[in-house]
Amino acid sequence: MDSPTLADRLEITDLLTRYATAVDSKDWDLYRSVFTADAHIDYSTAGGPVGDRESVVTQLTEQLSLFTCTQHFISNIAVELAGDSAKVRAMFFNPMIVSPGKQFTCGGWYNHDLIRTPDGWRSARLIEEAAWFDGIEAAFSP
Repeated sequence: MDSPTLADRLEITDLLTRYATAVDSKDWDLYRSVFTADAHIDYSTAGGPVGDRESVVTQLTEQLSLFTCTQHFISNIAVELAGDSAKVRAMFFNPMIVSPGKQFTCGGWYNHDLIRTPDGWRSARLIEEAAWFDGIEAAFSP
Protein backbone atom coordinates (compact mmCIF):
# COMPACT_ATOMS: atom_id res chain seq x y z
CA MET A 1 0.00 0.00 0.00
CA ASP A 2 1.46 3.36 -0.98
CA SER A 3 1.82 6.39 1.32
CA PRO A 4 -1.09 8.43 -0.13
CA THR A 5 -3.45 5.46 0.31
CA LEU A 6 -2.28 4.94 3.89
CA ALA A 7 -2.75 8.65 4.60
CA ASP A 8 -6.30 8.56 3.19
CA ARG A 9 -7.17 5.48 5.25
CA LEU A 10 -5.82 7.09 8.43
CA GLU A 11 -7.76 10.28 7.79
CA ILE A 12 -10.94 8.29 7.13
CA THR A 13 -10.46 6.34 10.37
CA ASP A 14 -9.99 9.66 12.18
CA LEU A 15 -13.22 10.91 10.60
CA LEU A 16 -15.12 7.91 12.01
CA THR A 17 -13.58 8.49 15.43
CA ARG A 18 -14.60 12.14 15.25
CA TYR A 19 -18.14 11.04 14.37
CA ALA A 20 -18.38 8.72 17.40
CA THR A 21 -16.88 11.34 19.71
CA ALA A 22 -19.29 13.99 18.43
CA VAL A 23 -22.40 11.87 18.94
CA ASP A 24 -21.37 10.59 22.37
CA SER A 25 -20.39 14.04 23.64
CA LYS A 26 -23.37 15.68 21.90
CA ASP A 27 -20.94 18.12 20.30
CA TRP A 28 -23.01 19.19 17.32
CA ASP A 29 -20.36 21.49 15.84
CA LEU A 30 -17.95 18.55 15.81
CA TYR A 31 -20.71 16.38 14.31
CA ARG A 32 -21.22 18.93 11.53
CA SER A 33 -17.48 18.75 10.74
CA VAL A 34 -17.88 15.08 9.75
CA PHE A 35 -20.36 15.88 6.96
CA THR A 36 -20.66 18.04 3.89
CA ALA A 37 -23.15 20.89 4.26
CA ASP A 38 -25.58 19.11 1.92
CA ALA A 39 -25.09 15.59 3.32
CA HIS A 40 -27.96 13.12 3.44
CA ILE A 41 -28.15 11.22 6.75
CA ASP A 42 -30.47 8.28 7.40
CA TYR A 43 -30.90 6.66 10.82
CA SER A 44 -34.35 5.23 9.98
CA THR A 45 -33.47 1.58 10.66
CA ALA A 46 -32.95 2.53 14.31
CA GLY A 47 -36.04 4.75 14.46
CA GLY A 48 -33.94 7.88 14.10
CA PRO A 49 -34.10 10.90 11.86
CA VAL A 50 -33.60 11.14 8.11
CA GLY A 51 -32.67 14.31 6.28
CA ASP A 52 -30.03 16.91 5.70
CA ARG A 53 -27.30 17.66 8.21
CA GLU A 54 -29.08 20.51 10.00
CA SER A 55 -32.45 18.79 10.33
CA VAL A 56 -30.75 15.66 11.66
CA VAL A 57 -28.75 17.70 14.19
CA THR A 58 -31.99 19.29 15.42
CA GLN A 59 -33.66 15.90 15.82
CA LEU A 60 -30.64 14.18 17.38
CA THR A 61 -30.29 16.98 19.91
CA GLU A 62 -33.80 16.18 21.16
CA GLN A 63 -33.63 12.38 20.85
CA LEU A 64 -30.23 11.93 22.49
CA SER A 65 -31.25 14.09 25.44
CA LEU A 66 -33.10 10.95 26.65
CA PHE A 67 -29.74 9.31 27.42
CA THR A 68 -27.29 10.07 30.21
CA CYS A 69 -24.51 8.31 28.29
CA THR A 70 -23.89 6.68 24.94
CA GLN A 71 -20.76 5.03 23.57
CA HIS A 72 -20.16 4.22 19.94
CA PHE A 73 -17.51 1.60 19.24
CA ILE A 74 -16.61 1.49 15.54
CA SER A 75 -14.65 -1.40 14.05
CA ASN A 76 -14.13 -3.58 10.98
CA ILE A 77 -13.68 -0.51 8.80
CA ALA A 78 -13.81 -1.42 5.11
CA VAL A 79 -12.67 1.38 2.80
CA GLU A 80 -12.98 1.42 -0.99
CA LEU A 81 -11.00 4.38 -2.32
CA ALA A 82 -11.67 5.78 -5.79
CA GLY A 83 -9.70 8.98 -6.27
CA ASP A 84 -11.47 11.76 -4.40
CA SER A 85 -14.34 9.57 -3.23
CA ALA A 86 -14.61 6.56 -0.99
CA LYS A 87 -17.20 4.09 0.22
CA VAL A 88 -16.89 3.03 3.84
CA ARG A 89 -18.72 0.28 5.70
CA ALA A 90 -17.97 0.02 9.41
CA MET A 91 -19.53 -1.95 12.24
CA PHE A 92 -20.83 -0.24 15.35
CA PHE A 93 -21.63 -1.44 18.85
CA ASN A 94 -23.53 1.09 20.93
CA PRO A 95 -24.47 0.83 24.62
CA MET A 96 -26.97 3.53 25.61
CA ILE A 97 -27.72 4.47 29.23
CA VAL A 98 -31.14 5.92 29.98
CA SER A 99 -30.50 6.12 33.73
CA PRO A 100 -28.55 4.02 36.25
CA GLY A 101 -29.58 0.40 35.71
CA LYS A 102 -31.59 1.25 32.60
CA GLN A 103 -29.65 0.60 29.43
CA PHE A 104 -29.78 -1.18 26.12
CA THR A 105 -27.32 -2.04 23.41
CA CYS A 106 -27.53 -2.09 19.66
CA GLY A 107 -25.28 -2.87 16.74
CA GLY A 108 -25.06 -2.67 12.99
CA TRP A 109 -23.18 -0.91 10.24
CA TYR A 110 -22.50 2.64 9.11
CA ASN A 111 -22.39 3.05 5.34
CA HIS A 112 -20.71 6.29 4.30
CA ASP A 113 -20.15 7.84 0.89
CA LEU A 114 -17.16 10.12 1.42
CA ILE A 115 -15.65 12.87 -0.68
CA ARG A 116 -12.32 14.62 -0.39
CA THR A 117 -12.79 18.34 0.27
CA PRO A 118 -10.26 21.14 0.79
CA ASP A 119 -10.79 20.49 4.53
CA GLY A 120 -10.23 16.73 4.25
CA TRP A 121 -12.55 13.77 3.91
CA ARG A 122 -16.23 14.41 4.64
CA SER A 123 -19.33 12.23 4.53
CA ALA A 124 -21.80 13.22 1.80
CA ARG A 125 -24.13 10.35 2.70
CA LEU A 126 -24.56 8.18 5.79
CA ILE A 127 -26.97 5.29 5.93
CA GLU A 128 -27.11 3.55 9.29
CA GLU A 129 -27.99 -0.13 9.02
CA ALA A 130 -29.17 -1.21 12.47
CA ALA A 131 -28.95 -5.00 12.83
CA TRP A 132 -30.01 -5.71 16.41
CA PHE A 133 -31.21 -4.27 19.71
CA ASP A 134 -31.00 -5.86 23.15
CA GLY A 135 -32.79 -4.67 26.28
CA ILE A 136 -34.63 -1.73 24.76
CA GLU A 137 -37.98 -2.53 26.39
CA ALA A 138 -36.45 -2.86 29.87
CA ALA A 139 -34.47 0.34 29.44
CA PHE A 140 -37.65 2.38 29.06
CA SER A 141 -39.92 0.48 31.45
CA PRO A 142 -40.97 2.19 34.70
